[in-house]
Amino acid sequence: MIYALRTLALAAPAVGLALALAAPPAAACGGTFCDVGPMDQPNMPVDQTGETILFVLAEDYTEAHIQIEYDPDTDAQNFAWLIPVTSVPTFSVGSQQLFVNLLNSTVPSFGYMTTAEPCGGGSGPFCTGTSGATGDSPDSGTDSTTSEPPPEILLRTTVGAFDIVVLQDPDADSVMKWLGSNGFYQDPKATPIVQEYIDEGYLFAAMKLSHNAEVAQIHPITLTYPGNEPCVPLRLTRIAAKQDMDVRAFFLADDKVGPSSYKHVVVNDVRWDWANFVDDYKEIVSLAIDEAPADGHAFVTEYAGASSVVDPSGLYSDAWDGGIFLGAAATDVYDLLAAQGLLECNDEACLYSHALLQGILAQFLPIPDGLTDHEFYGCLTCYEGLIDVNAWDPVLFSLAIQERIIDPGEHALNILSAWPTLTRLYTTLSPEEMTVDPFFYENESLPDVDLRAATVARYVSCGGASTWTLLTGRVLTTFGLSWPVFPDEMPYALRIETIPPVGPPQVDLDNGDLIDEILKNFSVQPDSVPRGDPCSYTYSDSDTSTQTTDGTGTESGTGTESSSTSDGATSGGGPGQGDESGCACRSDGLDPLTPAALLIVVGGALGRRRRR
Repeated sequence: MIYALRTLALAAPAVGLALALAAPPAAACGGTFCDVGPMDQPNMPVDQTGETILFVLAEDYTEAHIQIEYDPDTDAQNFAWLIPVTSVPTFSVGSQQLFVNLLNSTVPSFGYMTTAEPCGGGSGPFCTGTSGATGDSPDSGTDSTTSEPPPEILLRTTVGAFDIVVLQDPDADSVMKWLGSNGFYQDPKATPIVQEYIDEGYLFAAMKLSHNAEVAQIHPITLTYPGNEPCVPLRLTRIAAKQDMDVRAFFLADDKVGPSSYKHVVVNDVRWDWANFVDDYKEIVSLAIDEAPADGHAFVTEYAGASSVVDPSGLYSDAWDGGIFLGAAATDVYDLLAAQGLLECNDEACLYSHALLQGILAQFLPIPDGLTDHEFYGCLTCYEGLIDVNAWDPVLFSLAIQERIIDPGEHALNILSAWPTLTRLYTTLSPEEMTVDPFFYENESLPDVDLRAATVARYVSCGGASTWTLLTGRVLTTFGLSWPVFPDEMPYALRIETIPPVGPPQVDLDNGDLIDEILKNFSVQPDSVPRGDPCSYTYSDSDTSTQTTDGTGTESGTGTESSSTSDGATSGGGPGQGDESGCACRSDGLDPLTPAALLIVVGGALGRRRRR
């Protein structure tokens, strides 16, 4: 069986570190290897569908926050995570909620504001409903199978639910054999790529779940290392990556951040399907990135501005106290957790205020057979005789709460307040394009970017035409509800740029004049569109349905990424969502001939699709 492990973060520095993450069973999806099926069956790679990474860029060090997503419904219990590093980093537990909040607070969201020319009565849906819909636009130290000396072990430690070893060796075969002999699942296909990193001077950090940890306890890992030039090691990732895999990189720093080894692309917003709330976002971005001279190696900026936009909710609470459990009896656990706002159980379910709490409870207070979590945890005294006394350890439970929930949450809150600027970069890459690792650096001259509420203007005339004014100020006319099909000559990229370490972006290709020339000679024919009353038009399902799409969907790219998506975040609405609106074919109390009736702005008609 294939273990559907999805890495939502693969982080790496260049000068201090380079991370490679992926997801195959006993095979490598780029850095993460998993077990699958019977031992006599060959390992099958697990497709990696996306990566989300957070770098904190200080003056002389970098923090790389790495997240893994997995499918808890699969049977695999073992995997190894191989990360190329240039020095021995400091490891700590990362905050799962920080990733959720970053994605939710900066997700691109697209919509339009409609104004309409009043042209008589009507009873179509456009007159009584909204002009658009809302939606959401990744142990022993020797090898007995060989007489060669094993790799040198530079560090052996346990961090949260992971056992971690940092090793070095000049030969990739030796590294891979050691991994296999010590319970770290690996993929032979990764050997030549591992050798590439070794030849470039990298060490390797190998991680696996501790012997008593379950996959439900997987949590983000933070690596701190010298230097401030982050890099994502995509070469290992290509082993199990899907076509057009989403890669999102966040940066907390003093200034905005851009790619140094990749190009930067500004998308031609004429190509986006605004009539359907840019539900083709990923497709258009991918095509723009593929254009020369970017050639598939480029990022777009989805947000660059103040870090204060990130919602701190749920990251940390002063009420959280791990020490209170040190002398606690097992029967006291629910009351102590409830008092801290971490757990609430009723007659139907338990609500966990932290993503890792359920896994920690399952380790130290496993639910007896035949009981549900709300029955057991909600009344521990009722089932005192069924409590597993061998599993319960108040000291280790206290340590787990402190190390995996409290400390990472407090640190997440601190870095959000300490670093004034947040950058969110996005790209899609296919396996054949993962030949170059992207590096990044700060540049104070980069412009602010904010796609959290990207709204364009639409004017509906009585003749059935919609005139759209886009983000760039370009204007085009459409009929009905279909976005125009442009000729192949219409580029997907507005600009392709090189980001220098200092100064504004350097333009390698500017398609502005070409886009204007194509629009000048381009026309959309009405094609049996009714004339006279725009309010009589009937909207298709896509105009009124709510939809969550991929993006960083949570990839997704979902709207506020809060309702569950492929990224694990949640959906939410943007400004103006939920307001009643219409084209106001008639406005009671206004003479149709008065200036006030000539143009009615539908302020609430902001259709929006949010994406991860």
